[in-house]
Amino acid sequence: MRQMTAVELRDFLATGVSTVKIDVREDVELEFGMIDGSIHMPMQSVPGQLNELEKHKNETIVLICRSGRRSDQIGQFLEQMGFTDVINLDGGMNAWATDVDTNMTIY
Repeated sequence: MRQMTAVELRDFLATGVSTVKIDVREDVELEFGMIDGSIHMPMQSVPGQLNELEKHKNETIVLICRSGRRSDQIGQFLEQMGFTDVINLDGGMNAWATDVDTNMTIY
C-alpha cells in the first residue's frame, strides 16, 4: 500500500488518473467535509460490502479517514483480499484540511 500526503494526493488526483476514493469515516464526521467524488463507506461496513468493491479490484483505490489510521487498516484488509493498487491518505482529512482545502474543519 502506498502512503500519500495530502499534497501528494492532490497533485496525483490533478493528473486525471482514475481512482475510486472511499471515505471510511462515520456518518457524523462527514459534516466536516469530504473530498469530491468520494464514496462513503464507514470502516465497519467495508467487509460486508466487499462484493460491491470487487468491481474495483484492479483500480486505484484511495482510502480516507480523519487521521489516516482507520483507512490504513482498511487498506491492509483490502490488500489481503487481493486489491492491487491501494493508497492511504496519510494524515487523513485533517491533513487535507491543513494542507489542501483550508475551508474544511480540522477536528
